[in-house]
Amino acid sequence: MCQDMMRAEIWLQDTMGSQKGIEELASKMGYSSSQVRRRFRHYFGLSPGAYRDRLRLEKAARLLIHTSSNINQIAGVCGYRNHSAFSRAFQRHYEQSPRRFRQAVRVSLKRRLNATEDFHYDIREQPSQKAVLTRLYRPDRLRDDLRDWLRHTPGAEALPARLDKAPPVAIFHDRPLEGALPRLDLGVQLSGGDANLALPPAFRTLHLPAQRHACVRLQDIGQLDAAVLYMACRGVSGEGEPISGDAPLLLQAGHGLELRIPLL
Repeated sequence: MCQDMMRAEIWLQDTMGSQKGIEELASKMGYSSSQVRRRFRHYFGLSPGAYRDRLRLEKAARLLIHTSSNINQIAGVCGYRNHSAFSRAFQRHYEQSPRRFRQAVRVSLKRRLNATEDFHYDIREQPSQKAVLTRLYRPDRLRDDLRDWLRHTPGAEALPARLDKAPPVAIFHDRPLEGALPRLDLGVQLSGGDANLALPPAFRTLHLPAQRHACVRLQDIGQLDAAVLYMACRGVSGEGEPISGDAPLLLQAGHGLELRIPLL
């Protein structure tokens, strides 16, 4: 993946709730708007504007399913100027109104609760942290050993040596609702003394805010989707904590894995 277009894609994700235009992105990157549009379409198959619209609608779908926010609030959070513009865009993409989509998916999740595998979980408040991450698109396969996965990721060999023992982390942006744009961030969590690092171009530093999480121990990566589904079903059924719809984190925990699902 071209590093410039990776940064462009991340910028579109980070600014999806704003009205910032492609001209601002082009200026930051030192390209013309037409160059950004052409190069972005080459790598992602969509124009930057269409890509960000897809991200907005997928985020809106997660918020509709997993939170009680009203449609006006969701439209605003996802970067739409008004309820009607959001509803029209949502109807075109999902072929249902936001209200009908919310009702149908929540009913489906409630019905699936008794058929899902049970997982034990703890609820913990995680402090604010930072992580060094690179972005992967449509990864071939997920790995049980995050450190081995990172070791085979392009650019990781240039990370500072003192990060070798830092705990690895993966952030899944197409869960809990599978998106059409599968992508994840892979890297390591930082300790307080690692704030200022010279990083290879494919990596960036990301702030992880303090947040409550449902923490689930997994035996292997194959349990990831089942555990996310279980927590989603419990959340909408009222039998568990409602999840926020934000991207889950996966961390190496001894010889196993710990899934952390952000809660409201």
